[in-house]
Amino acid sequence: MSSKAEDFFCVRFVAEVADSAAANASEFPALQEKADRIIAECWVVGAAGIEERSRSKDVLLLIYVARSKLSEVVCAAEEAGGRLDADPELLRECDWSEAWKQGLEAIEISDRLVVRPSFVAFELGPGQREIVIDPGQAFGTGGHASTRLLLEWLDVLSPDLGETTRVLDVGTGTGVLALAALALGAGRAVGFDLDPRAVSEAGRWSEQNGFADRLSLFAGGIEALSAPPFELVVANLLRSELFPIISQLSACTSEKGRVLLSGLLAEEQGRVEAAMAPFGFQTQGARLLRDNTDHWVSLLMGRS
Repeated sequence: MSSKAEDFFCVRFVAEVADSAAANASEFPALQEKADRIIAECWVVGAAGIEERSRSKDVLLLIYVARSKLSEVVCAAEEAGGRLDADPELLRECDWSEAWKQGLEAIEISDRLVVRPSFVAFELGPGQREIVIDPGQAFGTGGHASTRLLLEWLDVLSPDLGETTRVLDVGTGTGVLALAALALGAGRAVGFDLDPRAVSEAGRWSEQNGFADRLSLFAGGIEALSAPPFELVVANLLRSELFPIISQLSACTSEKGRVLLSGLLAEEQGRVEAAMAPFGFQTQGARLLRDNTDHWVSLLMGRS
C-alpha cells in the first residue's frame, strides 16, 4: 500500500539502558531485549514496517505506520519502554515501502555464497549460490554481525557438508542459516523458533529459495524436538537465551557433531566455554567481528 492511499508516518523511537551515559558492551543483551520487546508490541498493534539501527549506546527504531494506527503504535512503543526521539514524520512524497530499501545491499560471504534482498541485483560468479531474503518481522538477513559470523563459519565448513549432514537451526528467525547450510551442501535441516511469525517467514523464504522439501520447521522450544541427534547445530542466541538450553542443545548434537554459536560478545567467550565444558564441548575455532563499538564472537565447538 502506498502513501497515496493513506498517509504514512515514520516514528523514531529509542531503546536504551537505564543510564545511557554509562552504557557499554556488557549491557547489550538487556538493550537488545528491550528493542525486541518494543518491536514485537508495535507489530501486534499494526506497524507496517520497522527498521532497527544499532548504535554505540542505544538502538534506534524507525517505525512506519499508517495514520489510522499511529496512536496505537506510539502508545505500544512507550508502554514497552521506548523513548520517542522526535515527532512523527509524515511521509508525503515518498512511499515508505520503497524508502526503507535504500542502502541495503547484497552480502557476499565468499565465492560460494551470497545473501541478498529480492530487490537488489547481484551477478553470481561461477558456482556461487545465493539466498534471497528480505528484511521483515523475523531476525536474520545476514546484516547483523552475529549472523554474518555464522554464515562465514558455514562457508568454512562447506567442504564437510554432504547429503548425510543434518543441520539443526536453533531460533531460526528467517531461516537464513538453515537455508545457507542447505545451499552449501547439507542434506536436510530442521529449524524452530518460539515466535510463530518467524516460522511463517522462514517457511516463506524456504519456498522462495527452493528448499521447502529439505527444511522442516516448527514453532516451539527445543524440548519439543523429537529427532535423532544432528551432525551440525547452529544457534544464534544471546547468552541469556543459550544457557538455559545447553543440556538440550548437547543432547541434540551427535557424538562427533559440531555446534556453531553466535550472538555472543567477545568478553562472554570464557563463560560460554565453561558452561559447555561439562557436556564435553571444547572450542575448535573462534571468529571475531566488530560492529560499531561491539566486539562479537562466534564459536565452533565439538566434543574432545
